[in-house]
Formats: sequence, C-alpha cells, structure tokens
Amino acid sequence: MTLPESLPALLHGLWHGPLLVGSPFPLHPAALALPSLPPLPWHPSLPPVHRADLAWWGALLIQLMAIPGTLLPVLPGLALLPLGALVWCLAIGFASGWPTLVFAGVLLLLGWGADALGLVLGAARMQATRWAYIGSGIGLLVGLFGLLPALPVGGPLLGALVGPLLGASVGELLSAPTSLGPLGLLRLKRSLLVGLAVVAGMLVSRFAQFLLSLVGVLGFVLLSSGVPG
Repeated sequence: MTLPESLPALLHGLWHGPLLVGSPFPLHPAALALPSLPPLPWHPSLPPVHRADLAWWGALLIQLMAIPGTLLPVLPGLALLPLGALVWCLAIGFASGWPTLVFAGVLLLLGWGADALGLVLGAARMQATRWAYIGSGIGLLVGLFGLLPALPVGGPLLGALVGPLLGASVGELLSAPTSLGPLGLLRLKRSLLVGLAVVAGMLVSRFAQFLLSLVGVLGFVLLSSGVPG
C-alpha cells in the first residue's frame, strides 16, 4: 500500500478505532482516546444576548450616572438622561423608543428651570449685585478644585458649599450699595446674607435635580420595559 492510499485508512483509524485487517497502521482505540474538553460556560439552554438587551443595559447605566452627577455641579447630571435614551433609540429605532427620549428631554428642561428658580429665590430675592453671582461662580470653581477637595471625606461637597458662600459674600461686600456706608458691620452682614441665599438656592436646585434624576431612571425603566427588543 502506497502512502497516498494509506492516508484514508490512517484517518479512518484515528476517528473510528482499529484499522482494517491488513492495515500497516494497527492502532488500539485506547491509544487514540482524547481527553474530554470542559463544558462551555454558556449553557445552550440559556437565551442568547441580543443587541437590544446590551443597549438597554448601557442606556440604563448612563442614566444611573446622572444621579451622582446632580449632586456635584462639575459632573454632567440630567444631561445624561437624554443621552441614555438616545442610545436606546438608536438600538431599537426612534419609532419605538421616542417616548423615553421625550421624557428625558422634559426632565432636562425642568432641571434647567430648577437652576433658574434657585437663583431667583436665593440671591435675586436679596437684590444682590452681579458681582455676587460672579463671585459665587468663581468660588464654586475654587471650592471644587482648590484645597477642600484634598480632604479625605466630603472634600468636593464641602468645597461646592463653602466656595460659593465665600465668593458671593466677597463679591457683594466689594460691590454693595454705598448707602450701607463703608466696609463695616452693615455691609458685612448683607454680604453674608447674600452668600447664604446663594448657597440655599443652589441646594434647592440640586435637590430638585436629584429627584428629577430618580424620576428619569424610573420612567426610562417603565417606558422601555414594554418595548420589544
């Protein structure tokens, strides 16, 4: 038997046990036994993962990140709600996912309104000068990225509160009406009240946006649960 003619017999023996009688390649089945492979981790009875499922979990993760983002002004907050809904709409189509996108957009507009309302109820009620607003913005940046964030516990949160308080107070102290007299007790009292009003308005708007983020995540789950993937 030549080599080309013996190759089929050899392959037959490798797969099916002993070769035919008279084969030049007598092999025992025990010598050909191969170790059994471990079972695959994905059981065949489990349902396959569809692209819509992955998109839904990704959109939900993005929207969940909006909750801590509403507590710190430096992080994206309610803007993550429409972003997560957009990911869901791109996966299943806008014809089916548009309610989640519209709902997230409405919550974002309400959050912007909460910011404006916090300013109106805060420093605007005290008739603060524009330098109080400028000082509160500068104080917010200094508080978030200055020395207070280096604290082991609550650094950024304390900076977000102390920074605007000091910034608005200093801005109002330097630009208060001259009718209050020189840099004395009356101007100092007014500047501290304006600073407290700025912080109070900011806290009200942050709390409102925190609640809106919770409503947004819950609304996304409810609106998307009945949509076929």
